[in-house]
Amino acid sequence: QVQLVESGGGAVQAGGSLKLSCVVSGTIFGITAMNWYRQAPEKTRELVASVTEGGTTNYADSVKGRFTISRDNIKDAVYLQMNRLKPEDTAVYYCNIKAVRLGIHTDDWGLGTQVTVSA
Repeated sequence: QVQLVESGGGAVQAGGSLKLSCVVSGTIFGITAMNWYRQAPEKTRELVASVTEGGTTNYADSVKGRFTISRDNIKDAVYLQMNRLKPEDTAVYYCNIKAVRLGIHTDDWGLGTQVTVSA
């Protein structure tokens, strides 16, 4: 059974940095994208950053220039370096992996890690 384990969340002051990690326990075949989502209180979950199997990255406009997503194919891990954090970045951050194998789409999620940014 596949598990995604996030770590690296915490509480920081505005302007600070955090690095989130997501390690896959188990094996996922046919990965198409590794993503970071976030959900703030009373808001819908939003895509923050993604990296495709080919290495193409995409970011939400609100984090461009501040966040960097990266992946380690050997360790089956994905990271999110977050710099110049703002209070509006406060949310639970979720790791997500999308895959396709034999025509079957899978969508695995971690349990989330809390990021709190104080003014």
